[in-house]
Amino acid sequence: MFQGILIDKDDSGYRATLQEIEEDQLPEGDVTVRVTYSTLNFKDGLAITGSSPVVRKFPMVPGIDLAGTVESSEHPDYKVGDQVLLNGWGVGEGHWGGLAQKARLKGDWLIPLPREFTAAQAMAIGTAGYTAMLSILALEHNGVTPEQGEVLVTGANGGVGSFAIALLSRLGYRVVASTGRTAEHDYLKQLGASEIIDRATLSEPGKPLGKERWAAVIDSVGSHTLANACASTQSNGTVAACGLAQGMDFPASVAPFILRGVTLAGINSVTQPKAKRILAWNRLAKDLDFALLPLISHEIGLSEAIDAAPRLLAGQLRGRVVVDVNR
Repeated sequence: MFQGILIDKDDSGYRATLQEIEEDQLPEGDVTVRVTYSTLNFKDGLAITGSSPVVRKFPMVPGIDLAGTVESSEHPDYKVGDQVLLNGWGVGEGHWGGLAQKARLKGDWLIPLPREFTAAQAMAIGTAGYTAMLSILALEHNGVTPEQGEVLVTGANGGVGSFAIALLSRLGYRVVASTGRTAEHDYLKQLGASEIIDRATLSEPGKPLGKERWAAVIDSVGSHTLANACASTQSNGTVAACGLAQGMDFPASVAPFILRGVTLAGINSVTQPKAKRILAWNRLAKDLDFALLPLISHEIGLSEAIDAAPRLLAGQLRGRVVVDVNR
C-alpha cells in the first residue's frame, strides 16, 4: 500500500481524494519508481479541481512531474537504485502521475537525474523551468542574442515566467516582465527583470502591427497577449509560445510574420526526444542560479496538495509548488 491522490468520476460526481492505494492498481510500465518529490502545476490544478477536462481516464493520479528512485526495472537503461526524473508524456492525464508515493511508467519517458540536482531541486525546476529552457533553446536556435535588444516575458509571476527571467538575465539579456500582480515587482527584480510592465497593456485586442520593440518573447499566456507580443516584435525576431493562461485562441493577423519575418516557435514540453530533454536539463544545471530556487519555489506535503490546487489556479501562489509525497 502507498499513499496517493486519486481522481475519480462517477454518478456521485468528480472528486480528488488522498487515499491508500494497492500496488497492484498501478498501471502498466517497465519501470517502477519510488517517488520522493512531485509538483503542483497549472495542469495539475485543473485536474484536481475538475475545472477543465484534462483527465482522460479514471481513476487517475495527477502530477505531470516526478523525481525518485527506481524500485524495479525491465528497461535496459535503468536499474534498481537509479535516480530518475520525468516531465510530461501525458502522465497525470492519461497515465498515472507523480502525486503518489509510487509510479509505474515507461522507461523511455524517464531521464537520469543530473548529478547537479537533488530530487527536490529538480522538482523546484520541474516542467516550468524545463519549458523555460526549451523556449530559450528555440530563441538561440533562431540566432537571438542579448545584443539584439529586450526580451519580453509574459506571465512573469508564474513558474515558466519566473525561470525564463532568471535564465535570460543570467545569460546577459535585458528582460522586461509582464505581470498583473504589482505587489510582486520586487520579486521579479530579484529574479533579474530590468523593467516591469502591466499585463493590461498586452491583454486587450490590439493592432495587427505595433511599434517594434522586442528582440524576442517567451509567452506563457496566449490569446490577445500573444497576438500583441507578436505585433511588437522586431523584424526577424522570435516569439516562443509555451502556454495558454489567457486562452487557447490566437486573435492575430499574419502581418508580423510576412511583413517583419517574425518567427512563432511553438514549445512542446510533453514529448521531446530524450536527447533534447537531456540537453535542456544539462543547460539548466549550467545556466540556472540555484540560489534562486528558494525564492521561486516553496514546498508542501502531499496532504496539502488538494487544498492548494484552487489557490494555484486563482493566481494566489507564486512560482513553483514542490510536493514532498512522503509527508
